[in-house]
Amino acid sequence: MLFCILMDLIGYATYSIPFLGEFGDLLWAPISAVIFYKTFGGWRGAFGGIFNFVEELLPFTDFVPSFTIMWLLKSKFSFLSGFKIAKG
Repeated sequence: MLFCILMDLIGYATYSIPFLGEFGDLLWAPISAVIFYKTFGGWRGAFGGIFNFVEELLPFTDFVPSFTIMWLLKSKFSFLSGFKIAKG
């Protein structure tokens, strides 16, 4: 959970840099998407990675905690089969 919160906080950090924040999103979006996919794996990780990539690129959407939402789905709603955090 702490890792997911940290990833979301890094995404929020671009708001702290006026006018340059959206440029930071151009750099962070692909990195974040790959980390998302590697963390959650499978088709859900791929779908979430694409969602995360788009969310980071779109202006004023950095507040969506993508990593934390997926972690909650995986851990608190485990009855939804297939939500597993990939190892390694």
